[in-house]
Order: sequence, then structure tokens, then C-alpha cells
Amino acid sequence: MAFRLYDYLPILLMFIVAAGFAVGNVLLSQLVGQRKRTKTKLMPYECGKDPVGSARERFSVKFYLIAMIFILFDIEVIFLVPWAAVFRTLAAQSAAMRQFVYLEMMIFIGLLLVGYIYVVKKGAFDWGEKARREAEAEARALADLEARRREQQRRTAA
Repeated sequence: MAFRLYDYLPILLMFIVAAGFAVGNVLLSQLVGQRKRTKTKLMPYECGKDPVGSARERFSVKFYLIAMIFILFDIEVIFLVPWAAVFRTLAAQSAAMRQFVYLEMMIFIGLLLVGYIYVVKKGAFDWGEKARREAEAEARALADLEARRREQQRRTAA
């Protein structure tokens, strides 16, 4: 089979349409969108947490826990979709193979469920008033620590 560049023209056309769609939507929102620039709208947004303090502070453990939860469920989807696509083909080979493939995926889902139960018990999904107060107290403590560190550096420099 000979290599013909024009066979890839539909793929190139798809990329051009996708890029045009993205650029068009950004330009359209700039032209048509509202321009009420308030302090809240101009404030940076980061993972559901209010930006408090400097960017060089230590992060809360809750931030990393949410990142691990995302990875956990991302892996679940990555492995479930191909498994579901080939399950019928593998199950058609024999009854033993069908049971093995099914049991293997149930073990995997069970492990993911254990991880899910762990993060629920740790309160990672608890974004109520108590969690907000804890996050604010942690932010104040980190800000105080940073202020003390700067004060100490200023004393040693003088």
C-alpha cells in the first residue's frame, strides 16, 4: 500500500476545525461577553480554595488528597473502558475465561472502592462549614509562620 499524503487530509481538516472552534469561542466571548471587572472576578481561582497567602507556602494535605482522588477515578475509567470493549470477545472463548476476566475486574473495582471509602472516612468530600473553618485556620497559621520566617530573615540580615 503506497503512502499518500492526501489520505491524511480529513485528519488535518479535523484539527483545523477544532482549532478554529476554540479560537472562535475565545474571540466571541471577548467581543460579546460582559466586562464587569469586580475584585472577585479578577481573583485567581485554584481548586476550590480561596487564594490566601503567597504562592510559596506549603499546601494543605487536603489538596494532595483531592489530587489522589482524581488520579484514582481517572485510572478507573482508563481501565474500565477498554475492558468493557473486549469483555465480550474474551468471554466468548470459554466459561472459565469469562469468569476469570469478570472476577479480575471485580477485584480491581473492589480495590478502588476501598480507596473511595478511605477518602470518604478522611473527610475529603466534606466541604461544609467545619472544613472551611479548618482551611482558614490552616491558612492563618501558615501566614503567621511565613511572617515569622521573614521577620527572622530580616533580623539576621541586619
